[in-house]
Amino acid sequence: MTASRSDSVGGGGRATGGPVSTTATASGLCTFIDASPSPFHVVHTVATELTARGFRELPEAMPWTQGATGDFFVVRGGSLVAWSGTAEQWPFRVVGAHTDSPNLRVKQHPDLASAGWQLVGLEPYGGAWLNSWLDRELGVSGRLSVRDGNAVSQRLIRIDEPILRVPQLAIHLSEDRKGVSLDPQRHVNAVWGVGGEPRSFLGYLAERAEIDPAAILGWELMTHDLTPSRLVGRDLDLVSAPRLDNQGTCYAGLHAFLAAAAEPRGATPVLAMFDHEEVGSQSDRGAQSDLLSSILERIVLARGGGRSEYLAALAGSVLASGDMAHATHPNYPERHEPAHRIQVNGGPVLKVNQNLRYATDAFGAGAFALACAQAQVPLQRYVHRADLPCGSTIGPMSAARTGIPTVDVGAPQLAMHSARELMGAADVPAYSAALAAFLTPESGLAGEGR
Repeated sequence: MTASRSDSVGGGGRATGGPVSTTATASGLCTFIDASPSPFHVVHTVATELTARGFRELPEAMPWTQGATGDFFVVRGGSLVAWSGTAEQWPFRVVGAHTDSPNLRVKQHPDLASAGWQLVGLEPYGGAWLNSWLDRELGVSGRLSVRDGNAVSQRLIRIDEPILRVPQLAIHLSEDRKGVSLDPQRHVNAVWGVGGEPRSFLGYLAERAEIDPAAILGWELMTHDLTPSRLVGRDLDLVSAPRLDNQGTCYAGLHAFLAAAAEPRGATPVLAMFDHEEVGSQSDRGAQSDLLSSILERIVLARGGGRSEYLAALAGSVLASGDMAHATHPNYPERHEPAHRIQVNGGPVLKVNQNLRYATDAFGAGAFALACAQAQVPLQRYVHRADLPCGSTIGPMSAARTGIPTVDVGAPQLAMHSARELMGAADVPAYSAALAAFLTPESGLAGEGR
């Protein structure tokens, strides 16, 4: 079966070797993050970039034409899967990421009042480091479900104005002048007005979005820090930004994927970005859903294959679960495994956990180590302290859901799950280059010998 690459990014044909270069930069990451305050905005930002590069969105609810090869993507809420390739490219190389980040989200009945203040009821999403959200100017973003005649449509909303603030308790009012332990039920509601007549928060959002308040049927709304992302440090060699976990991977993975699509090398490159990782991924669009496996199967079917070819393609595929990694904290070095120091601007990180909180095994480790060597970037190896609970990623659940051998990787950062995080500027292009090399293997496409 033959197929045309007329719809694809870049030229067709097999590359002759050498590392694939990406266009990822630290300043580009800052722009990406500032454009993407919610998972839905991440998907919108990525979809806009893909569309500009010639990719076409396919609706899940419609049949896909036989032989539909080229450059495509699918959107399911705050998740997106993109791929590029021809009918001969059935083994997949997948870079996975997640679009969501810990934050404070708006409750279903948000209008509150206390001590003469007008408040908006908020609750933590994921493992938000609550104290980092205090005394910050916060905007609101997300999506609204809006009545459109007898149908329901989705509308993105974003207010980049300081309408909300969660105030800290004065030190003089704490019992020991060491602060208070924050109660997520009582202590993270946001001030947005004082005195006067109570005002509906949803009514305010409807006004800003130019929507009839009665037309709003549902919402997923969250707060975001309004301080712009920027390069910091003596030599401007650090990135200070919100949501580095895990928009750092979304950005690096996008540019790696675009580079791989422009320079194919046998396997089908896939970019899979999931929502809801921070709360366990158990949703219709999380990594534990059928999103990735169903799309991979439909790709094989659209290219003229069947169930047998699909299962063979999975067996020959490899997935890199990309998330951020813990750099060794200079003020808390004792919290880290002594023999596994991780430095910012020290290169991508291979993450291993013997209890499979990370999915990495020897085969996956080899695949990513080879990719780093081909990309000519250094590789760091991370192990969590054995006496501290280890976080997890989309890796183990993606591996179990699809049967694809998976390796957990990332870029090093400090202050993970804080409202504001820190990573190395040089790690942005290095991470993207390693992911691009992973997506464009020079040899040994399949999971042979695994």
